[in-house]
Amino acid sequence: MTKRMNPIVDFVFKRIFGTEENKDLLLSFLNATLKPEEGKQLKEITLVDPHINANQVGDKASILDVRGKTKTGEQINIEVQLHNKYDMEKRSLYYWAKMYEGQLAEGEPYRNLRKTVTISIVDFSYLPSKSYHSVFRLREDKEKFVLTDNLEIHFLELPKLGAEHQETSDLLVKWL
Repeated sequence: MTKRMNPIVDFVFKRIFGTEENKDLLLSFLNATLKPEEGKQLKEITLVDPHINANQVGDKASILDVRGKTKTGEQINIEVQLHNKYDMEKRSLYYWAKMYEGQLAEGEPYRNLRKTVTISIVDFSYLPSKSYHSVFRLREDKEKFVLTDNLEIHFLELPKLGAEHQETSDLLVKWL
């Protein structure tokens, strides 16, 4: 009898989504999560070294689960977390910031910065929302206009997928 491995364990997740031979699966998952407009779905992605090295002695180095770059230069990171360490919003923002900051070389103009997306899949309830999929962007508080679309952070909370989600055509629900 073959024992089925949990797909959100880091090693298994990285084999499913972080390998060249499975980029079609990664693209399907990303399109289901990001829900781009019709005709703007991701068709290509380049897997990028998941290591974020420290810039100076004493800086924190990080290893992302899956990191990719789109044809237009957008940076995407997908993280899985099985246990609540009570720091996911900070961790997600930190990884986002390191990827965003790492785009420019000395002397390059800020207009070269591209959208950076972090997707955190968690196997615990974390946010006060009842929704299993929460998306955060930079918006003005009162008038709600977007300052920039360069910051996008998604939280996918697996325990919030209840029975009401079982009979659906939503591809993201099927992936989760």
